Amino acid sequence: MPQASGSLDRTASFFVAGHRGLVGSAIWRKLEAAGFDRLIGRSSRELDLRDRVAVSEFFAETKPRYVVLAAAKVGGILANSTYPVDFLSENLRIQVNVLDSALEHGVERLLFLGSSCIYPKLAPQPIKEEYLLTGHLEPTNDAYAIAKIAGILQIQAVRRQYGLPWISAMPTNLYGPGDNFSPQGSHVLPALIRRFDEARRGGAESVTNWGTGSPRREFLHVDDMASACLHLLENYDGPDQVNVGTGEDSTIREIAEIVADEVGYDGRIEWDSTKPDGTPRKLLDVTKLRRSGWEPTIGLRDGIASTVQWYREHVNTVRT
Repeated sequence: MPQASGSLDRTASFFVAGHRGLVGSAIWRKLEAAGFDRLIGRSSRELDLRDRVAVSEFFAETKPRYVVLAAAKVGGILANSTYPVDFLSENLRIQVNVLDSALEHGVERLLFLGSSCIYPKLAPQPIKEEYLLTGHLEPTNDAYAIAKIAGILQIQAVRRQYGLPWISAMPTNLYGPGDNFSPQGSHVLPALIRRFDEARRGGAESVTNWGTGSPRREFLHVDDMASACLHLLENYDGPDQVNVGTGEDSTIREIAEIVADEVGYDGRIEWDSTKPDGTPRKLLDVTKLRRSGWEPTIGLRDGIASTVQWYREHVNTVRT
């Protein structure tokens, strides 16, 4: 593992792009808890990262020393397959604008966050970092994946051309407080939480989920992801993206059963096999991350239970 120079300066200015999103808000909490006292955040209303001029002016004004690029247009299988132009165009613009301005204004350390969907649909399991660009992508989210791959390549290009210690991390499926629970835009786990909770409250006899329930997925609590991000910034310096996950997976059917149990729903769980399953399996090889000295601390059932509790406490204000 290439080693970073060590602890970041807790008094330095630190921009978290996307600090109100699922990942960005968790990173913000982690940085605050770690003693960083000059955190910089802007909502999308305050700063449109798709606006190149506005982003450049923001960097010129704030001059952050460190940056985490967690801002992105994200969504589940339905949103990705329905709006590929939006996912490609908006994410490319966000990334290029932030990375170009960070380079122009001398950002010392930067972490770019991608997604495990960058890897080929039929990649050998578990997926190693070197499998990038070795096969065809999952067609339901290829536009988003291409944007994220472009971000990885831009980080590598900055390292080659300018020698800056910028890095990339590729998280597995994330969940936790602050997630998107909308029926159209959510990922599988928050969608299941909302669906089963509504079924419990409505007294529904059954809940029907997309697909067969057979695909296997790995899930990481977003607070563990935030911990891994700070760890990588202080302990990793290399051109290759680093996988971030648990190294363990479950079938969607098993996940649905855990969610139903934690929600308290005791009706029938049914599956609509006419709907797409997506990638058959997507388990990350996290050997590189573990060799750097990091391990997750939040178990799947405990993480789902706490997310269900958070959802119920914020059901009137969550993203829907």
